[in-house]
Amino acid sequence: MYLKSLELAGFKSFARKTEILFNTPITAIVGPNGSGKSNIAEAFSFALGEQSIKSMRGKRTEDLIWNGSGELGRQSRASVKLLFDNRKRLLDIDVDEATVERVIYRDSVSEYLVNGSPSRLRDIVELLSGAHIGASGHHIISQGEADRILSANMRERREIIEDALGLKIYQWKREESQKKLEKTEENMKQVNLLRREIAPHILFLKKQVEKIEKTREIKEELRALYGEYLKREHSYITFSKQRIAEEERAPKSELLDLERKIAVSRKILEKTHNKDERTRAVIAIEQKLRGLRSEREALSREVGRLEGEIAGARRLQKLKEAQEQGSVVIPLSEVEGLVRQIDAVSAPEDEMDSGILLATIGRIKEVMHIFLERHRGKKNQDTIDMAKEIDRLSEKKKVLEQKLLLIQDGELAAQQEEHSLRAEIDKEKDSSRDAEKEVFRILARQNELQGALNALRARTQALLHLEGDFKRELTEGVLLIGREILEYEKVEVKDESGKSLNLHDMTHEDRLRQEERRRKVEKFKIRIEDAGGGSGTEVLKEFGEVTERDQFLGREIGDLEKSAETLRELISELEQKLDEEFCGGIEKINEEFQNFFTLMFGGGTARLSIRKPEKKTRREADDILDTGIVEDAGDSERGEQETGIDIEVNLPRKKIKSLMMLSGGERALTSIALLFAMSQVKPPPFIILDETDAALDEANSKKYGDMVENLSKHSQLILITHNRETMSRAGVIYGVTMDRSGVSKLLSIAFDEAVAVAK
Repeated sequence: MYLKSLELAGFKSFARKTEILFNTPITAIVGPNGSGKSNIAEAFSFALGEQSIKSMRGKRTEDLIWNGSGELGRQSRASVKLLFDNRKRLLDIDVDEATVERVIYRDSVSEYLVNGSPSRLRDIVELLSGAHIGASGHHIISQGEADRILSANMRERREIIEDALGLKIYQWKREESQKKLEKTEENMKQVNLLRREIAPHILFLKKQVEKIEKTREIKEELRALYGEYLKREHSYITFSKQRIAEEERAPKSELLDLERKIAVSRKILEKTHNKDERTRAVIAIEQKLRGLRSEREALSREVGRLEGEIAGARRLQKLKEAQEQGSVVIPLSEVEGLVRQIDAVSAPEDEMDSGILLATIGRIKEVMHIFLERHRGKKNQDTIDMAKEIDRLSEKKKVLEQKLLLIQDGELAAQQEEHSLRAEIDKEKDSSRDAEKEVFRILARQNELQGALNALRARTQALLHLEGDFKRELTEGVLLIGREILEYEKVEVKDESGKSLNLHDMTHEDRLRQEERRRKVEKFKIRIEDAGGGSGTEVLKEFGEVTERDQFLGREIGDLEKSAETLRELISELEQKLDEEFCGGIEKINEEFQNFFTLMFGGGTARLSIRKPEKKTRREADDILDTGIVEDAGDSERGEQETGIDIEVNLPRKKIKSLMMLSGGERALTSIALLFAMSQVKPPPFIILDETDAALDEANSKKYGDMVENLSKHSQLILITHNRETMSRAGVIYGVTMDRSGVSKLLSIAFDEAVAVAK
């Protein structure tokens, strides 16, 4: 597992989102003082759960969030995200890449996320501890705190070493088990208190139960009578229901049949109700016939008129044709006039005056002359025009005759439709009379059947009331006697001679006998109530519940005692595990401490020793983890003996009695040697060194650089430095600068540029 990147947004001077990639074993971060380099180291502490604002150079939570400048407004939140390569699964998450993120708001609320999902600080700390990443910061050495392990007291020093050895998880489990044990012991006290509280009540209920037992004899007498009463009543109700159901079956079936029949009759009546529509249709047809007849007569007259015109035209045509041929056709009326005149002339001479005769002959000649003159002037064109007129009139007559035929056909169809509708009306009148008779007959029968069913329903209603009384009696029986009364059907009913009765015998008994049994049952109930057993069920129930509660509490105490014993054993095992792992780790650290110390000082001795001083301890870790950020966690007294760590060093050619006698450079080299030694026992995935080489001269800087390269074989190193020698060992160098608005910016630079920037 290695650290792939660090992402900051709104954290301290990194107002804008900034991502730092760690692609090499050693990464150096350089920059002028005040540019924000150390904020990167503090970002690591922040993301890994550091709770002390003071350790991150702040007084309040808001000090960790970008507070704004003239060019860039202040942020409402700050976030830091770490991205790990987890292909080796050092983090107990089944993903190849894991992210751990912390977000803080101005109201001091913190959010922790693992792979984007909300999580508790406790869960993150336990997750990271499995990869040897702890909260005490043995792998994050901030600026000015390189010798913190030297200046720390023995208890604090032990915590740093335990964190480096990955023992914090055991401490948390031990402390959690201790809390559970304390809570278990408190629960035991509470349970014992509850048992003492209910003891008097149990005694009271026990006396009540003894009193209730006296009523049991009465209940035993009642049980047999009650069972027989309930069985007879249930048998009577069941038999009566069956008999009513059987009696209802035939009327209901017949009613259904009548419903179907009346539906048919109603359909017939509905058709009859359409008679008015047919009558209106007949009237409409008659009106249509009258119209057709009028139209037919008009057409007939028109045809007759045309026939007259055609005949006249043809006579005239014949006269024209005769005139053209030199002959004259004289109209009969004129001829008859002439004949009469000739006959008058032919009369006897003695009867006619000669003057008159001559006048008549002259007249005849004049008439003949006028006639001939009138017809002689006509030409052939009149004959042609007359023929065309006859053809036109003939064609018009033909059209009118065809229209007359169509009207006659329509008139015949209307007469047939009228006849058909009148026949249907007559037929429906007959059907309507039959249907009405059938409906009246069905309705009468329905009323008769409905009356029978109403009588059966009344009987059913009476049975329902009786059944309700039966259920109430059954409920009272359960309260008085117990649930065994529900098995009343198993009761064997006998007559006075001891003969078992069947269902017929029980259901055909006089109901007065059953009423007498009911009165006896009521008398027993009164006796039980007078004996004080009316609320016996509740008392027995309460006594059973309280007794059961007392027994449960007793079992609970037993379970708690077992749990307490198990927790004590677990705590003992954890303490033993801690001691073994701690002592073994101290031996390994001492071995590496001596090697690094010798490398740094060219000789001398250095070792860690275990001490048991009287301790002043801090607020417990779980309290901090549960409550979130505390502005400044102080120490509180626990007054208990706890193992601590002392450091013993002897420099070559220099005798010292305590660490206080070491110079600044010697303290720096000693603390570096110890920290490097701790990291070799259980190497963390990454180590952050914030200007831990600031106090080293050139010669020691080279030794420091060699150790850095050696450490990079086991852990990823992030170096915040001004030291040229240290920079030369880095694979990637980032430069940090600050613009006019106070925002830190990150640049990837070459080695020569890094040296210039560091200056």
